[in-house]
Amino acid sequence: MTRILIADDHHVVRTGLRAVLEAQPGLEVVGEVGNGEEAVEAAVRLKPDLVILDYAMPVHNGVEATREIRKQLPRTEVLIFTLHDSQEVIEDVLSVGARGYLLKSDANDHLIAAVRALARHEAYISGRVSAELLDTLLDRRRQGKQDPLTPRERRVVQLIAEGRSNRDVCGQLGVSLKTVETHRAAAMRKLGLHNTADLVRYAIKNRIVEV
Repeated sequence: MTRILIADDHHVVRTGLRAVLEAQPGLEVVGEVGNGEEAVEAAVRLKPDLVILDYAMPVHNGVEATREIRKQLPRTEVLIFTLHDSQEVIEDVLSVGARGYLLKSDANDHLIAAVRALARHEAYISGRVSAELLDTLLDRRRQGKQDPLTPRERRVVQLIAEGRSNRDVCGQLGVSLKTVETHRAAAMRKLGLHNTADLVRYAIKNRIVEV
């Protein structure tokens, strides 16, 4: 039995995925969540074989959630489920451990095939970027410039770019205001940014948040 966790911020999407998956023999949906932070928490608690994860989610986006899930549960596979047919997005999610990438527009024809492949620990990519490019994309990412931000700095940038105040970020992350200000200042210094507008533009350009 392949145990699956669904993470998408749209209830109708989660409901539809559950109905399709549970109609298939050998597949069991063990949970549904609506944001990236909940996805990480539920994955650690439920230890599913596979997480179907929307790329554009609040709190933790798909990259951050995938990084944490794969770090804590290396045997759990991640299938990114997204509207974005983008080589850059694929590179981002592959670099943090996802091995599946399925366009929502391809779900009717490819969802079960993608789930079955990942259950066998095989890669599956739909869309214009074919599976044959998997190794090339990973090699390019490894040889490219490393992310200048730490995971915590990147999360602070995401939350601020989503419109949250420093105090809101404190509550979200469970840290002090001084810690948030330190992470924010460090991120802006590393990136050569000067104000919040610059930070938001950087987050959008580098797909830390979606617009």
